[in-house]
Amino acid sequence: MARTKETRANAAPGAGMIFALRAIGLVLLTRWLFSMAQMDLGASLSAMVSSPWACINLVFLFLLIFLPGARAVAERPLHPLPQWLRQAVRLFAFLGFLFAVWSVGAFTASAGWRRAAQAVAATNGWLLAAPALYAAVVWICRPRALWRTNIAARRFAIGRYAVALDPATRTVVVWAERRKVGQYDARELSVRWAAAPGMSAPSAPAPAVAFGVAGEAAGPAAPLGSVGAPALVRGGFGRRPKIELLWDSPAAAGHNRQTVFRAALTTEGDRVAARALDTSLRQV
Repeated sequence: MARTKETRANAAPGAGMIFALRAIGLVLLTRWLFSMAQMDLGASLSAMVSSPWACINLVFLFLLIFLPGARAVAERPLHPLPQWLRQAVRLFAFLGFLFAVWSVGAFTASAGWRRAAQAVAATNGWLLAAPALYAAVVWICRPRALWRTNIAARRFAIGRYAVALDPATRTVVVWAERRKVGQYDARELSVRWAAAPGMSAPSAPAPAVAFGVAGEAAGPAAPLGSVGAPALVRGGFGRRPKIELLWDSPAAAGHNRQTVFRAALTTEGDRVAARALDTSLRQV
């Protein structure tokens, strides 16, 4: 398969995520150094040594700016960071967000809204920007699939799981974020739909996905309503449709009817990918 040459005008997928994280780290570091410059050097250093939160911030800023092991490659466009680094940065950012919100909230409760508004104006909005930056890091490092859904390339993203179908070998590779769950025979996989209580499951047509071996004519894709895979409609908060990818291999002793993964369909993209995956597996 021909690959697009990576140039400055055509950067590898995931480079924007690395740039955004480093930019946020540099903004936080600059603000921290600016605050230290307004204090005495000895007092600021002694306060840093005696403060566990300052040590946590130092580790967080080091990971956020240098990003050890991060590399943007086309094979994993949404996961340029190693798994341990993504989880560590997300944890530190979440702790920073809680600390920033607690600090601002405690100051507002003790000083009042008027003095809090004056403090926000005196810091050029930093009291509101700091929690927003920590929240942005948490959102950027959220659990995601390895790639986005591309039905033509037979790549599906459902929640944090990614599924790749190879029509030539009739194999399916499943990934949980950056971790490879396994490789399976596509004829031994099936999708089971489960609706939450109070959910309606009307029949609706699904996108047609051709799945055939090279040299074979793939059969026409039947509408989704005719094969029984429902187009689940979200019924309210906390009630989301779910699907299970099942592996039923008669040759694998002890592995019959094993659940490969179970995922909730939180977005319309997840629902479209799940219907297309079900249609593709039925055509094998």
